[in-house]
Amino acid sequence: MPSKSEIRDGMKIDWDAPIAMDDGVTLRADVFRPVADGKYPVIMSYGPYAKGLAMQEGYKSQWLRIVKSAPEVLEGSSNKYQNWELFDPEKWVPDGYVLVRVDSRGAGRSEGFLEVWSPREAKDIALCVDWAGVQPWSNGKVGLHGISYYSMNQWQAAPLKPKHLAALCIWEGSSDYYRELCRHGGILSDFFSTWYPRQVTAVQNGVGDRGAKSAVTGEPVAGPDTLSDAQLKKNRADCDGDALTHRLIDDYYQARLPRFEDIETPIFSAANWGGMGLHPRGNFEGFLRAGSKQKWLEVHGDTHFTLFYAKYGHDLQKKFFDRFLKGLDNGWDEQPKVLLNVRHPGEKFVQRAENEWPLARTQWTKLYLHPDRELCNDPATDPATLTYATSSDGVTFSTEAFTEEMEITGPVAVKLFVSSDTTDADLFLVLRLFDPKGQEVTFIGSNDPRVPVGLGWLRASHRKLDPKETKPYRPYHTHDELWPLKPGEPVELDIEILPTSIVVPKGYRLALSVRGKDYEVDGTDIALPHAPYPMKGVGPFTHTNVHDRPPMIFGGKNTLHFGGSFAPYLLLPVIPK
Repeated sequence: MPSKSEIRDGMKIDWDAPIAMDDGVTLRADVFRPVADGKYPVIMSYGPYAKGLAMQEGYKSQWLRIVKSAPEVLEGSSNKYQNWELFDPEKWVPDGYVLVRVDSRGAGRSEGFLEVWSPREAKDIALCVDWAGVQPWSNGKVGLHGISYYSMNQWQAAPLKPKHLAALCIWEGSSDYYRELCRHGGILSDFFSTWYPRQVTAVQNGVGDRGAKSAVTGEPVAGPDTLSDAQLKKNRADCDGDALTHRLIDDYYQARLPRFEDIETPIFSAANWGGMGLHPRGNFEGFLRAGSKQKWLEVHGDTHFTLFYAKYGHDLQKKFFDRFLKGLDNGWDEQPKVLLNVRHPGEKFVQRAENEWPLARTQWTKLYLHPDRELCNDPATDPATLTYATSSDGVTFSTEAFTEEMEITGPVAVKLFVSSDTTDADLFLVLRLFDPKGQEVTFIGSNDPRVPVGLGWLRASHRKLDPKETKPYRPYHTHDELWPLKPGEPVELDIEILPTSIVVPKGYRLALSVRGKDYEVDGTDIALPHAPYPMKGVGPFTHTNVHDRPPMIFGGKNTLHFGGSFAPYLLLPVIPK
């Protein structure tokens, strides 16, 4: 496949620049750089979504939402080079940056065997970074960037310590392949099985003329060759099938879990309060665990993509990269270590600088679950039980109406005592907010326009805790062996609800729902035009695979136990005024 160069829209563009890997495979990259010769800092992305696929074509719904919410993205750009979850080169090249977009191995116009988030991919990224670092147009400093996939693989590649890696901008990127992507609390997420064919194999290298063409070059985004379905299948891993068959953390998952302690590069980690199902946990965990001495955390709301493209995100990203790729003394060193957009009902956010996560002044507050479905300051004393069908909406426990405003910001945990009429049980927990009229208050989430305050999951047979990693506010399960239930016999479960933020107004109530299936707001699908999946409250992050959740095991009844030696509770991170 020949590469070619041209000057257009004020940029020198190298299309399909070859990058040779150490095993003989050639990857392809589009390089956008200033017209004037010189040595410039490099910002690189590596992923499987096809560098030539225009966002307006491949992601219509998301593009329309971005333009509506952040019309400034249209300013100062023809938007011809907009690519899903990546920077617009027309807004970075004029500021003296080179943007390198690499199609990952086996995807787009890069040859090779396609296996997402594999150790081979991490090695490829490190090699690409060091390739870019020695090009004649490079100043030797390379930053990695992007949303989601383009962020998630940064956690894997950075521990390899490529020589020229100088900055990591990790925007809404999960870090734990098992706990955050494949299996929530041990329960298989449907996301992989829908995302993989929709966004990855649809642009696998070899789809060729059967796929989309670049709106800029006219070339097929998935390479010049058109292969048969049988050949394409032979050229890729069965990644979604692997997630089903590998039920515990084994060597398959271990090879994909980051070695955070080996990361030394400066990090800007940006999380989304409403990203439950894939994204928020990794940005918190990575920020806390990374060995980097220079690291910053930012947390926001809204969709998965809007603020990344909006002026808000652009300004933060540029200030970060200017500091570590250009070496500018631009005030970034005074950037708060933790920048929170504290969430209020009605999509109101109040920005606040903090020094650490979780916040040191947190008042960890237990609210105990009672059999009368209340959340109270003291545990129930008399033994009692509540039984619910896993096919139902479960049981909801609620506080009284708050007599004054209260902020809850941080990790959340729940302790339950549960028995099942079978040998296992899947627990779906929902932290919810209700207004004075009893209407649930939801929020714009990263992948669904109506998400609750918080979500958590646990398969009861996965209840084994890692004592080294577990904290009172963040249970950490090993997922390395099964502890089956004895029907009717209660077990103690500690369940993580992902970090969240909500300022509860006076007169509102907090509630915790304990369910045997996925949360839904009201059962209706309010998916937007061109949306690729239903939107009922959790977006694509459902858990319905009958091979992972056979009805004879997970379709019965669960019982919650109270009183005596059973004191179930919700642990909240209350932030004093």
